Amino acid sequence: MERIAIQSLIDNMPLVEDFLSKFCDEHHIDNYFAIISVPVLQAVENAICHGNASDPNKIVTIVADNCKGGVAFTIEDQGSGFDFQKYVGSVMEEATGIFLMQSLSDSMEYSNGGRTLRLEFMINGIDGSDALERISCLQHFYTTPSVVA
Repeated sequence: MERIAIQSLIDNMPLVEDFLSKFCDEHHIDNYFAIISVPVLQAVENAICHGNASDPNKIVTIVADNCKGGVAFTIEDQGSGFDFQKYVGSVMEEATGIFLMQSLSDSMEYSNGGRTLRLEFMINGIDGSDALERISCLQHFYTTPSVVA
């Protein structure tokens, strides 16, 4: 298990990217870096901006660990949480960060009143149709006008 804790400042995002890059390198999954980093960085940005309201006195913690069949990242903020239930199983706008995280991870689960998010990624388990769907999702996300998650 590896962990990083950052102040809730958007300027700290490069620290998280470096953490993810090092984790992928050390676990020999460099080829998964892009598919992992996009949703994890989105989750951290949401935790900073929405969860902790960009309060530099609050911390966002990211834990990277192995899970059955892959790797998992847990992102936790110190905010008041949010009603994540309204997003579970609902049709979301394709330009939202939550849609992006859900589409690019193999499992996404909120807990702790919406203050904790766990994203899991299966390694060597993604089939061709899932890969094409994720590529399409990324292309659509980055060509659609941005909507705040």
